[in-house]
Amino acid sequence: MRSLRWVGLLALYVGSQVVGLALAQPFRSAGLASTTNPQSPTAPLAFIAIIVIAPLVILFFARRRGSMAALRHLILLAIAGSLYFTLYASFALLFPSYYLPPPYGAELVIDFALIFAAMASAAIYFALLVEPQWYIVDLAGFLAAGSLVAILGISFAILPAFILLGALMVYDAIAVYRTKHMVSLADVVTEMKLPILMVMPDSAGYDYTAAPALGVQRQQPVEERAALFMGLGDIVIPGTLVVSAFIWLPAGPAWLGVGASLWVAVGTLLGSLVGYAVLMRLVLRGNPQAGLPLLNGGAMLGYAVTYLLVFRSLTLGLTGGL
Repeated sequence: MRSLRWVGLLALYVGSQVVGLALAQPFRSAGLASTTNPQSPTAPLAFIAIIVIAPLVILFFARRRGSMAALRHLILLAIAGSLYFTLYASFALLFPSYYLPPPYGAELVIDFALIFAAMASAAIYFALLVEPQWYIVDLAGFLAAGSLVAILGISFAILPAFILLGALMVYDAIAVYRTKHMVSLADVVTEMKLPILMVMPDSAGYDYTAAPALGVQRQQPVEERAALFMGLGDIVIPGTLVVSAFIWLPAGPAWLGVGASLWVAVGTLLGSLVGYAVLMRLVLRGNPQAGLPLLNGGAMLGYAVTYLLVFRSLTLGLTGGL
């Protein structure tokens, strides 16, 4: 079972990308893009700044005595609020119209998408607050990852997406191997049981609430560790290019009935899976690894190769809109 834990993380990784692809067009139609000019090379700069600053803020408050509980509540509320908006957009696809209950003269309106989104996000919040078992953490992380992949993919066209992936793969390497503050962040996240780190245990009965800190687990031999972990960003960031290729590239020419943009999106995903395979080999050796250099690098290479095969152009779609 221990040797299959990487398969579980793989399922979460691929599943999040598929969900992101499925939600991309509806989210775009709903106006959920986070930028007003997705073609601008400066579009991802604000998001990159957030990625760089947020871990430092979390670590700053986590080291202050008595602030850990308040910080955890604040982050969980932010996660629940974000899930509410994305779940509402998702449920609106299933319940696109309002229901007018009798008496009709009262002009009451029931929005089932709003009700279900509020119930689901509240349930996830309280579950994470009271009993943050690994499957609850993974469920929240999976929902967040799928939505974020879609939102970022529709927010950044090809060139901005490349800038985002390139900048963050460098940052991740520095943060893990040089400053090591991303390793410290992983310790804090596991201690607070936040859905910012995906968990894949060796058995379904694994009690994440009683698990030792990640730093303690790293001191154990790899074969004795009860779970593998993967950062949410390792799923979301390479997935951004997958969705960006699907949304921003031309649909034609089609091959075997599948549009060109989807072929490139699939090739991007396959490239990131090559990086994932290498990453897992390194992770199973027992040391913390920066995921984005391999995952982003694989995604960018997979995109380039597939784009060349499909469109037969050296521009790689990087000049679109410029």
